[in-house]
Amino acid sequence: MLDNHRDVAVQAERRLERSVAAALRVIAAAHVERQAPPVSAARRRLSEVYGATRLARRLEQEQRTA
Repeated sequence: MLDNHRDVAVQAERRLERSVAAALRVIAAAHVERQAPPVSAARRRLSEVYGATRLARRLEQEQRTA
């Protein structure tokens, strides 16, 4: 009986280790993808466009209230 519980616990621990390892592989792959030059450049460009859009909106709003 005790061996059965131990075996179940060992199997559960192995499943957990495999699950954590798989999650870490996915995170590492996502990190590498985000750091890739085309993706990094695209993200930088989007942030520039977003910033310019916010600035334009703020200037329009200031002109309307002035």
